[in-house]
Amino acid sequence: MKRLLLLFFCIHFLSLPEKVSAADPVPILIYHSIDEYNGHGSKELFVTPENFEKQMTYLRDHGFTLLTFERWQERKRVHKPIFLTFDDGYKNNLTVFTIFQKLKMDHFSPTGTFFIISDFIGRTNRLSKKDLKMLAQSGVISVQSHTATHPDLTKVDNLDYELKKSKEKIEKITGKAVVALSYPYGSYNNQVVSETKKHYQFGLTTTPGPFSEIGTKNELYLLPRSYIKYSTSLADFVKLVEGNKN
Repeated sequence: MKRLLLLFFCIHFLSLPEKVSAADPVPILIYHSIDEYNGHGSKELFVTPENFEKQMTYLRDHGFTLLTFERWQERKRVHKPIFLTFDDGYKNNLTVFTIFQKLKMDHFSPTGTFFIISDFIGRTNRLSKKDLKMLAQSGVISVQSHTATHPDLTKVDNLDYELKKSKEKIEKITGKAVVALSYPYGSYNNQVVSETKKHYQFGLTTTPGPFSEIGTKNELYLLPRSYIKYSTSLADFVKLVEGNKN
């Protein structure tokens, strides 16, 4: 009888669907300039407005849900979650807001995160205080920190100004909480992570790949991101965001 019961339980548990040990990988994309390349700077850090709109249209038409880090927990509940991040706070990122507004539909509410260098706010080619306030109040763009002066944080003796002061300055402008930090150049070490944890809930690297939750220490301060570049074709983009699902 015991053998029969044991056999029954073995068959029962083997027939159950395999438990997923972690949520599906979530893409986090990194952009810089959304503009035509003008011959200045690194060409690969540009994405043309035309290509960007095609990429966003793909996300809309294929059921993706765009999230910001204030809505991090929603990634477990929504269909095909994805995070779009834009580093450095270039003025041309206003094009992102325009395209988001153009593509918005009842079933698609595009949103993204702008990582701002707080001491660069208002420079000729950077977003102004007025821009940032408008973007934050729109509910479409989350404005977060890319430090105060964009240094390699592993080479900074006093991290307080870069981390705490940038956060406070941006919060004063937008009236919104700053919860995420993008490490300049993707550079970090144990000290940088430790200091970041004092002021932020998330830290973003430039390590390529999607985020897969496995419960390791500091994983929310080592978030990976995949670059979208000038040379990224739509096919490349689809492969990045769909992974093995396509």
